[in-house]
Amino acid sequence: MRIKKVSEVLGNRVYTDSGDFFGEIEEANLSDNRVDGWRIKVGGSIGSMIGGAKGVIIPHQFVKAIGDVFVINKSALPNPDSAMEEVPEDQL
Repeated sequence: MRIKKVSEVLGNRVYTDSGDFFGEIEEANLSDNRVDGWRIKVGGSIGSMIGGAKGVIIPHQFVKAIGDVFVINKSALPNPDSAMEEVPEDQL
């Protein structure tokens, strides 16, 4: 298993486990020297599904694979009807 540096995965494309394009990695959220979550700039048709947010934070537990691309659980996608953590536009 190859260990990647956080700086190596910034900008990587993110896909759901069903193959849908989700966005690109913008930043890692760290807690106690461990990755706690990933800030993802939303792209593709997913943006309309999550209420037009520019970005979301996905907890690391929903990441299935990290390689040339990220693969996340589709269950990690926020419901448009539920409250979600949006990234303010000035932080994108």
